[in-house]
Amino acid sequence: MARKPKAPIRPEDIHGFKYLRSFEQLLKPLADIPVHGNRKFYMDHWVSLLLLHFFNPILDSMRGLQEATDFRNVQEIVGVKHTSLGSMSESASKIFDPAYLEPIIQQVGQMVGDLPKDKRLDNLPGVPTAVDGSFLRCLPKMVWATFRKKSDKRGVRLHLHYDITRGIPTAAQITRALGSEKKSLRKLLESGKLYITDRGYVDYGMYQAIHDVESFFVARLKENSTYEVLEDRPLTKGDRDAAVLCDQWVRMGSAFTEGKLTAAVRRLVICPEDRKEVILLTNTDLSAEVVGVLYRYRWQVELFFRWFKCVLGCRNWLSLSPTGLTLQVYVALLASMLISLWTGRRPNKSTFRVICLHMQGWVRDEELIARIEALKKDP
Repeated sequence: MARKPKAPIRPEDIHGFKYLRSFEQLLKPLADIPVHGNRKFYMDHWVSLLLLHFFNPILDSMRGLQEATDFRNVQEIVGVKHTSLGSMSESASKIFDPAYLEPIIQQVGQMVGDLPKDKRLDNLPGVPTAVDGSFLRCLPKMVWATFRKKSDKRGVRLHLHYDITRGIPTAAQITRALGSEKKSLRKLLESGKLYITDRGYVDYGMYQAIHDVESFFVARLKENSTYEVLEDRPLTKGDRDAAVLCDQWVRMGSAFTEGKLTAAVRRLVICPEDRKEVILLTNTDLSAEVVGVLYRYRWQVELFFRWFKCVLGCRNWLSLSPTGLTLQVYVALLASMLISLWTGRRPNKSTFRVICLHMQGWVRDEELIARIEALKKDP
């Protein structure tokens, strides 16, 4: 049975223009990046249309966004004229460099304030940043994303740095599906951070690199890691209550890895009831209790990946090229940060639903404001 064609998009189906208007100043640097020839379609136009896509479910394809450029409201707010599907597709897939979005993401991130947090996380030596990677499945037509010989599986890997105090991503990189998470972290290292990593990032040379850029780490080790105890640290009552079994200054590594990690480091063993031991390594002087709390907050990045894929909808790709996919991912990160900026809270399904309904005209301004104020009062 033939599939029924979609109904054409009407002007009244598209809302959320005032949010784009408040954001247009940040996109001005993108206005000087045109496509080739006489075409008048610029990168700020494409980013604005992608933001409309995330908050208006009816704009779920490249064709839908192209149709939107015919409407006066879209033309006036976005600044775009009628654009052909070919021009839009070529620009998104070949012309616009996602790197131009990185300073804008950084700028929006600086505008987002801290979330309410555990008092034990005050006075940290660096910004607590959870680091992880997640597989993004690609469409069958994306042949370039095939990652195994004689396989029809296609995908890429999103490497993400996530600020747990503000609930926002601070750095990201897209690589092939089998791209090294350790190499990505080395490339994105910054000073003044406190990186929180899982067992997939065990690399003594990388820990030394973090220390060398004047940052800190809390890293989970594998159970068979070799070490030499230099000094036992006494445990406080808070440490014992947090199920800390030992806290030691150590020298990590065997003869094979000798010299890769020369910074002073501590090895902690934590074993909550009925759970497996967790072995952590850190170059901080924080209490063992706080180190354990920081590692538990690493799960915030896993929750963000779930939000990113399942709620924000980053499984429906508008462009089939690596550049187009990366642009869509970056704008999705930007949309998440804008929600945090508007609400003062981490984005979640309930809040996103209300914002989308408001942008579709079903929720009044005062109702949205009341919902946001209620969120800000929650602990």
